[in-house]
Formats: sequence, structure tokens, C-alpha cells
Amino acid sequence: MTSASRPVLVINSGSSSLKYQLVDPDGGAARVTGHIERIGEGPSSVPDHDAALRRAFDELAGDGIDLRACGLVAVGHRVVHGGNEFHRPTLLDDARIAALEKLSELAPLHNPPALKCIEVARKLLPDVPHIAVFDTAFFHDMPPAAASYAIDRELAERWQIRRFGFHGTSHRYVSERAAAFLDRPRGSLKQIVLHLGNGCSASAIAGTRPIDTSMGLTPLEGLVMGTRSGDIDPSVVSYLWHTANMGVDETEAMLNQRSGVLGLAGERDFRRLREMIESGDGAAQLAYSVFIHRLRKYVGAYLAVLGHTDVISFTAGIGENDAAVRRDAVAGLEELGIVLDQRRNLSGGKGVRQISADDSPIAVLVVPTNEELAIARDCVSLLAGS
Repeated sequence: MTSASRPVLVINSGSSSLKYQLVDPDGGAARVTGHIERIGEGPSSVPDHDAALRRAFDELAGDGIDLRACGLVAVGHRVVHGGNEFHRPTLLDDARIAALEKLSELAPLHNPPALKCIEVARKLLPDVPHIAVFDTAFFHDMPPAAASYAIDRELAERWQIRRFGFHGTSHRYVSERAAAFLDRPRGSLKQIVLHLGNGCSASAIAGTRPIDTSMGLTPLEGLVMGTRSGDIDPSVVSYLWHTANMGVDETEAMLNQRSGVLGLAGERDFRRLREMIESGDGAAQLAYSVFIHRLRKYVGAYLAVLGHTDVISFTAGIGENDAAVRRDAVAGLEELGIVLDQRRNLSGGKGVRQISADDSPIAVLVVPTNEELAIARDCVSLLAGS
């Protein structure tokens, strides 16, 4: 990094993982990156996010990074749920952290680990601004028709029950990168972004504004995910309470942690899932088929919501790396304007790339996401007052 750079340490805590980057938001380069996985998932793993973040700081020191002497301008924290109150990058203090703690029930897998990382990071770096950037922020101004649930209006307003949407930092970044790749003004494009990882979400974006997204009040709604069910009849909760003696907490834990691809196949890693399918495992095949079926439903729905679509982008771990998922998600949709080039789809690459045929009315892209860079840029923008 040059002396003129303004490094930001970005901490991106997932439900069972922690990613960190020391980023130059001006040039976009990451000086150091790290990823700690399977937090709290076994006796040999890192026990919790407190220990994970302390390990991350030890790894940074081992790489020769002195965070107190490198000119660090901010620590940026990804926080999943901001509720109605938090929809812009926010400088953290005790009062705002206390307000965030009240939102943990809305994102029980993600907000508590993020808050723990904030607590530890503020102790380790007390003299640096700590800034929260929210997954829900990009979707804050969705049209009311998309953001509202059809339930008692006064109840919804009192308890902040609405469709918030998540992975917003990724959806915004990917839509910007797609427009740049196509050399088109972002405001002129209608886009579908498919963020497919352990957590999965889809968005429909008209110009710079999202007009729908698959996740809702919490990250549970929408697509089938690694451990989350996605869309489900809400009466399943009361049915299990009456028939299986399962309380609300037990059912919620099942829907968040033991459902999705893991619940159907006993495995959530798509590389291993592919091996199981090839060996004739029927449960693995069903899990994959359910995953693809739900994904195709959302693609079709968003084609209708947008009316006209210019580009579909695949991103995140599965979206960027699993050619079969991309193929099956749009197979047979040529009459809807989606024509995949199978050779391009199978070819690798690290940057943005087109996988649709040249004559496809809708461009299909693979766009690597970079939430950390987007968070770092949000941090310096806040500090600059822009």
C-alpha cells in the first residue's frame, strides 16, 4: 500500500464463518485476506466468533500487519439486519450497539456473531472508528407492494414486520459491476441478481433501485439454502406444535439450521452433494432438484416483475463456481430470452465474464462479489461526509 492509501479493516461475520480483509478502498486492492470456517461446528473447530476474531488478528500480526501502525482509518463491520432504524452506514457507539442488540431476533444466526465481533474489535482497536454496514440497507426503499406483508397493518407497523431483504451489499455491488462490464449506464438496465452461497437470495433491480427480493423479515424466506428452508407455509410451525410437540424455538432452529439442502440430503456442500448424486444417492438428487426448482421459480417471477430484463448475474460461492447450477437454473428458457453458451459456462475465470450466447436477448454473467470492498468504500464515504 502506498502512503496515500486509506486502509479499512473489513470484518464480515457469517453464521459459522468469519472473513476479513485489509482493503484499500481507493484502488480496490486487498492487502491481506482471511477466512475462518466452521466456527463452533465441532471439537476441533474455533469455538465461537470471539475466538475467531482473535485468531484473525493473530493471523494479521503473523503476516506482518500492525493494525495500530498501518494508518487504519476504520473498521467496517457487516451487520445483517438493521431493522427500520439502520439503513445507512452507521458509526458505532454504545447506544447504537444497544439498539442493534434488540434486532437479534430478526436475524438470529447472523446479528449475534456480528455484535460479538464488534465488541471484541472495539476492545482491540479502541481508537479507530467502527462502522456498521447493513445487508438490509439496499432494500430499504423497495416499493411498498414488494416490501409489505398482507397482515394486520397496525400490527405490522408496531412490530416492524415487513420484507427487509438481505445480501444487499452484494446485490448492489454486483449490479454496479454488471453495468460496468456491459458498458451501460446502471440506470438504464433491468437486472436479476442471484446470490447463491450457503445463504441464497435473488433480487430484481430496475435502474439503481431494487423492486423485489426473495428474503423477507428475516433471511429465512425465499430460495432454498444450505441449512435454511426458504419459502414455507407458516402453518407448518403451528402444525408441528400441535402434532409433534415442537415449540416455536425448536421449530425455528430446525428451519434455520437443519433444513434446506442439509435437511434434505444431510450435506450442504455442493461439491460433496455432486459426488453423492453421481453415486446414486436419491436424497442428494432430491435436494438438488428442490434447490433448482425454487431458483427457477424466482427467475421466472422476476422476469415478470421487471417486464423486460437486460441481464442476469450469478454470484457468491455456488453462483460463481458451480457451472451445473447455472446451467440448470436457466435450462429451456430460450423462449424467454435466455440463451446460455455451454462452452463459456464451463470455462473458468476470476473476473466478470459472460456465459450467454452473443445473440441471447438477455445477457447472463458471472460476477464475483466483493462485499468487503463495498463495505470499505461505504466506510470512507461516511467518514468523508458524502
